[in-house]
Amino acid sequence: MTAKASALSAQRILLAEDDDSMRGFLTRALAKAGYEVIAFANGAEAFDRLKEEPFSLLLTDIVMPRMDGIELARRASELDPELKIMFITGFAAVTLNSDKPAPKDARVLSKPFHLKDLVAEVDKLLAGG
Repeated sequence: MTAKASALSAQRILLAEDDDSMRGFLTRALAKAGYEVIAFANGAEAFDRLKEEPFSLLLTDIVMPRMDGIELARRASELDPELKIMFITGFAAVTLNSDKPAPKDARVLSKPFHLKDLVAEVDKLLAGG
């Protein structure tokens, strides 16, 4: 396996969001804030990429086709226990009522949110706060 994300100089974010326009907005906002963002339209493709290289943060929608965000986060945290996880969702109740427990210390940001709030939350999470 390659080096852990903490050893990388740039903070790398793996984004999984099935809505094309939302994925584009998030990618641009986070790139503008100085992050390297690799984005996918579903959890299965995002997980395949995570198996190839390390990331600092998994930023994922919860409700997606092929593999939902909670399953993606669970598998991702098994692969890399150091990976930070943040869910973005318009369905906050889904997190609370899921049969599959979300990884501990995962954050949830409910839609709609302002992009500056997302960047602030990502900054805080990656700074260890």
